Amino acid sequence: MSGVDLRALVAEAADRLPLWVGKIYQFDAKTLGIRLNGEDKAKYLLLAETGRRIHFTAEFPKPPKHPPGFAMLLRKHLEGGRVLSIRQLGIERTMSIDIGKRDTTYHLIFEVFDEGNAILCDEGYTIIKPLWHHRFRDRDVVPGAVYAFEGTDCLALPPGEFQEMLAQSDRDIVRTLAVGCMLGGAYAEEICLMAGVDKNAAAADVDAGVVRDAYSRLLADVEQRRDPVITRSGCWPVVLAGEDVRERFETFSEALDAFYPRIADAAEKTAAKKPRLSREEVIRQRQTDAIRGFEKKIKRYERVVEVLYENYTAVTGIITALDAASRNQSWQEIEEVLRANRDNAAAKMIHAVHPAEAAVELDLAGERVKIYVHETIEQNIGRYYDQIKKFKKKKTGALAAMERMIPAKARRRERLIPQKKRWYHRFRWFITSDGVLVIGGRDASQNEELVKRYMEGGDLFIHADVHGGSVVIVKGATERLHEAAQFAASYSNAWKAGHFSADVYAARPDQVSKTAESGEYVARGSFVVRGERQYFRNVPVGVAIGLQVAPEVAVIGGPPDAVTGRAKVWVTLQPGQYEPNDIARKVIRVLRDKLPEDEGKGFKGILNTEAVAAFVPPGGSDIVEP
Repeated sequence: MSGVDLRALVAEAADRLPLWVGKIYQFDAKTLGIRLNGEDKAKYLLLAETGRRIHFTAEFPKPPKHPPGFAMLLRKHLEGGRVLSIRQLGIERTMSIDIGKRDTTYHLIFEVFDEGNAILCDEGYTIIKPLWHHRFRDRDVVPGAVYAFEGTDCLALPPGEFQEMLAQSDRDIVRTLAVGCMLGGAYAEEICLMAGVDKNAAAADVDAGVVRDAYSRLLADVEQRRDPVITRSGCWPVVLAGEDVRERFETFSEALDAFYPRIADAAEKTAAKKPRLSREEVIRQRQTDAIRGFEKKIKRYERVVEVLYENYTAVTGIITALDAASRNQSWQEIEEVLRANRDNAAAKMIHAVHPAEAAVELDLAGERVKIYVHETIEQNIGRYYDQIKKFKKKKTGALAAMERMIPAKARRRERLIPQKKRWYHRFRWFITSDGVLVIGGRDASQNEELVKRYMEGGDLFIHADVHGGSVVIVKGATERLHEAAQFAASYSNAWKAGHFSADVYAARPDQVSKTAESGEYVARGSFVVRGERQYFRNVPVGVAIGLQVAPEVAVIGGPPDAVTGRAKVWVTLQPGQYEPNDIARKVIRVLRDKLPEDEGKGFKGILNTEAVAAFVPPGGSDIVEP
């Protein structure tokens, strides 16, 4: 949906006020449903697929048996509340439902741009919980941040500022409206037609008042005089010039409900699962489908050439008449003449006009044929012959590729042995390159436990020389102390502060004590280290997270040198902008992309967010591109 489409939906929804919030559902990761109760026992079902669409629907899909946490949170805060208003953010693809409940007002915001989001805010627009946590360069969508409810709308500019905006644009008028005013191509072209200006004219040269008036009339039609339709090119709240109307609807929501495919419920998705095909079978199936498509296009264009020859004289007459008329009249004027002369045989053949291409669409024996009026009929027929040649060539290439395909040998599936749960897995841990266990505390309580219960005489105590971080215990002698030092540096506040290196020291167990000097206090999770320490200066921070398959299958993490030798696939992290849960999801996507297609399914239960997040350092992180 565009911003103009959302404007139409918001106007339609506002007409149904007053409303009260009933049940709230979440059907999948991106789709929410709100049952709204109106006056006289009216019920409305609002469906929101973040990043794609919002509209009322005739029927919800079947919700999952156990509601997701976000749906439960919305129910807790919003159920029974009164909808005070439904607003749009400027002309942007963002909608706010303002809901009053008890002594406060909540704002449920839906974003229909990019990946989309649904955000619950309190009265002051402080975010209570978003569907997805995001950190962008100029804003954060995380709990506790303030949601910036500001939007762009060129029509809200005073006439003088609107004229100045056009005068400063270095684009043509249609691109200025489409991009600068966030209208999109179709609505920008419609405004140009309504204003009677050439869409390719420089924005600085057109009459700003005429364009602004046309823009205002379009939005007034969208808000107050809707005529929802589905055409060949899409679903629209009003009929756009030159569009072939296929179906009309009473409300824009009904049109959107018919236009977008129905969301399958969980039971249907399970039933619809197809048997998994091998990579070669998928490629062959795609090639077969492509060949069918090429044959269909070849057949259609051959039919177009045939009907053009059958109607040679009539088509030639139309081309000649329109070519001459277009030299003295605008295409808008020509279109008006054609509408006024529908009884004329030639005018009856013209189904649609395409001013931007100087072309018309003719209905010839039930076949829709586009004709360019500044070209002869032979040149038009030549265009279709070129299309026939192109798709015949593609068909030949696809057939040759199918013949060259060599069936892949069937792979013998390896038996996967999941890693057994061990005592140290509840701590931070890794195995050095030479096979020594290293463990670290996740918090002050675990730091205390490691020193008191698990540090022994032959171990080594390691800690970053910064305030706050894991106590690290090396369980035995190792020649890879730099790995343990990097582990301590990475799981310290140096990472959280965005530093890319830190100093680290090591000490013997007998140097570590909880006994403070006279008059001093040792906080929980902290220790006093007496005597000479071994220092590692400017230790680079860095963590690798990977999937190990032998001898046991598990997600592993730690210093890159220790992980890359054991993991089948891995990624490396450095201090950055994404919080732990977000980066964990990104890591999973990257690791799955690196796995062979036929192996990914076998690791589904092992490669999950919880397992990956256990190795993500506290604070923001970024993935290091290879």
